[in-house]
Amino acid sequence: MKADPRDQLELLRLQDLDTAIVKATRSIANPPQAKALAELAPIVAEVRSRRLGVTGEVEDARIELKRIESDVTVVEARMARDTERVQQTASVKDVAALEAELGALRKRRGDLEDIELAIMQRIEDLESTITDIDAEGADAEAEVATLEAERDEAVAAFERTRSDAIADRAAVASALPTELVALYQKQHDRYGVGAARLVGGVSLGSNMKLSPSDLAIVHAAAADEVVLCPESGAVLIRDDNSWA
Repeated sequence: MKADPRDQLELLRLQDLDTAIVKATRSIANPPQAKALAELAPIVAEVRSRRLGVTGEVEDARIELKRIESDVTVVEARMARDTERVQQTASVKDVAALEAELGALRKRRGDLEDIELAIMQRIEDLESTITDIDAEGADAEAEVATLEAERDEAVAAFERTRSDAIADRAAVASALPTELVALYQKQHDRYGVGAARLVGGVSLGSNMKLSPSDLAIVHAAAADEVVLCPESGAVLIRDDNSWA
């Protein structure tokens, strides 16, 4: 294939723009903040899980406290009835029995009140733990929010860069011969590099120095002859392309 050397040179612009598009696309899929966000995710999840566990303990303690309070109410009601009976009965035996029962009930109420206080202290301690966990979670979530905002801003910038590169590529390609662009695209799709400069005998498509025989073939080709790199498959843009 033959093509004006200046058109061949423009393939390097296509290659640069394609590289920019690929780089921007990768950055959109994996922005700089992605790693830090991925590292924070299990931390946030662990804090939330820990809070859920402690909250469950608080709920269980409150249920137990209500049960104890209910037991205290029952004991006090029974104490009130027994006290009334003591005042109403004339039987020494009955009074003795009621007094004994009242003593047992008072002990039972005291035991329940001790349990009640212990549960209330436990609830207070657990709620304090939740406050600490919430502070820890707030710090982590604030860091996540900051990183997410930075990520969204970075992604938007990468998307603008990609959009501009796509538009510029279309403009460059439209000004070149269709066959030349098709060849470039074919080589680019196949090898990942569509055009590369040849500098000092080194193909920048493969970063390898061409053999003497390959170099002889390349340099023997006419300026308007499209030459492919034997290593990378890219269209070679020779370093002696300086046509006016």
